[in-house]
Amino acid sequence: MMILGAMAGFVLGAGSSLAGDCTGATLFWHACVTALVGGVLARWCGQMWLTGLTDALEQQRRARAQASETKTTAKV
Repeated sequence: MMILGAMAGFVLGAGSSLAGDCTGATLFWHACVTALVGGVLARWCGQMWLTGLTDALEQQRRARAQASETKTTAKV
């Protein structure tokens, strides 16, 4: 996720610098800074998504286990 965010940030920074008629060194500097910011944001968002996904799967697993336990005790 971080690499994808960095690549998107680099392209976005380079594109906005080209639109602003910046020089080559300034264009590269802007692209590098936006790549860093994009990578960090993508990493954070990816970790939040993964944490939410694992929590949801764990909650679903517990609900299934509880339902299975309830069925077993109801039969006895």
